[in-house]
Amino acid sequence: MPARPTPLARPLRLLAVTVATAAIVVGLAACAPEEPAASPTPTAAETTAPTETPAETDAATPTPTPTPTGEPVDVACDELLTLDQMYAFNPNYGTDPGYAPTGEPAVFAASIGGVACGWLNQSSGETIEVSVARPVDDTMEERLNDAVLAGQAVPTYGTPPEVEGYYGLVAGTGTAQAFADGYWITASSQAFFEPGDAQPLMESMLANLGAG
Repeated sequence: MPARPTPLARPLRLLAVTVATAAIVVGLAACAPEEPAASPTPTAAETTAPTETPAETDAATPTPTPTPTGEPVDVACDELLTLDQMYAFNPNYGTDPGYAPTGEPAVFAASIGGVACGWLNQSSGETIEVSVARPVDDTMEERLNDAVLAGQAVPTYGTPPEVEGYYGLVAGTGTAQAFADGYWITASSQAFFEPGDAQPLMESMLANLGAG
């Protein structure tokens, strides 16, 4: 028959359990991570980032406009349109002694190495400007596009497609244009009310240049 525990043995076991439990609690407390110390709240001066002045950007550089170009035309005014041809057109016209290019086609033609000539009606004072030039590359395409937009196609100045003819009336001045064999030929006057008015002169200039 086993011996009964003495009254002193139970309190000793309770004490041992209590001591062990306390040791575990202390151990857990020792293993718990420490909370980081709170960082000081920055002041307004510290949180405000310095304002940077944006760098100034250079203005966009405009694309330069290509300079119109053309091949020189070596022809005199009385070769472009002879006195006999002008007389057959209208005997009242003669060369204009004080002529200087004024119409846009004549001014442009002269600026790229072409020839511009003026005829004066001795009775009415009306003038006729004629010109010829040889625009090259983009310049020829630009002049052709302008002619298409400014007027109507005229097939009677020459035989298409060798000759492309156009006519337009702007502010009372009629302008006939023809493009053939690299030549750009024009005739402008307040006397040209319709495409057929300039037709004899356009045909004569094309023939004199051997174009078309």
